[in-house]
Amino acid sequence: MEPPDFETMNFTVAPEVSAYPVCKEWKEGAEGSVFHLANIFLFLGFMGGSGFYGLFYLFTFLTLGFFCSTLWSWSDSCTTDSFLWSFVIFAVCLVQVLHMSYRLRSFSFDKDFQELYSCMFKRLGVSLSHFGKIVACCDGEVQTLEKDHCFAVEGKTAIDKLSVLLSGRIRVTVNGEFLHYIYPFQFLDSPEWDSLQPSEEGVFQVTLRADKPCRYVAWRRKKLYLLFAKHRYIAKIFALVVRNDIAEKLYSLSDKTFDRYGHRYDLRLPCYPHMPGTEIERADDHLQVPVQSRGSP
Repeated sequence: MEPPDFETMNFTVAPEVSAYPVCKEWKEGAEGSVFHLANIFLFLGFMGGSGFYGLFYLFTFLTLGFFCSTLWSWSDSCTTDSFLWSFVIFAVCLVQVLHMSYRLRSFSFDKDFQELYSCMFKRLGVSLSHFGKIVACCDGEVQTLEKDHCFAVEGKTAIDKLSVLLSGRIRVTVNGEFLHYIYPFQFLDSPEWDSLQPSEEGVFQVTLRADKPCRYVAWRRKKLYLLFAKHRYIAKIFALVVRNDIAEKLYSLSDKTFDRYGHRYDLRLPCYPHMPGTEIERADDHLQVPVQSRGSP
């Protein structure tokens, strides 16, 4: 048997075609610019923080990013699946942005309540949605008080609300003697509010008179307790700001209270301010530590 003549048969091996063509040069076209712009928007979007405004920032840039990605996919007829996915995600993000814009518009407040939120509630991390419930509890109304008019009279005015001064100045007196002033963004009746249980009733022990034309916001006692029952978080926030206001007033009184020897009273120790002079001296004698002589055992 003769060996096969390979030269006459002329067997040749065809070169293997690569499934992934090699990129010889970068594309230079409009679709490349839109593609890079889409990724820039996505990168900026994922840099957003937490909270309501952080989410609004996030979805705004995601909407822009996927919109650019949709335009880039549309320019290439071979990327139908990429176009559909980009368009669906773009539509979802756009709906989310519109929804958050509507919520943001519903959380817009008057200038007085904006300042109240910035000075008292924003630093505590209270969201705009919770602050909106607080504003709704007082019906969004701002009360006025003319100069020399009384907000409360000792022994007569009932404690039926909680109020915050927005502008002006209030003079606090007891039996005609000056105690202290109340300035904007301080509670007018925090000690009275904290001294009563929800089921108790009482009257003011001090007189509050306006030194200047004043504006304030007031929450009715019953409505505020109903709000606390529905939202425990808001109840904790009010407990914090009310007691902080009481502490500030207490320390301001401590700085102005002295005994006949020039010693400053500490109003956190109520036994001392209510003692007559002889009892204070007797208490000081009891507080002195006796010094033992060297010869004693």
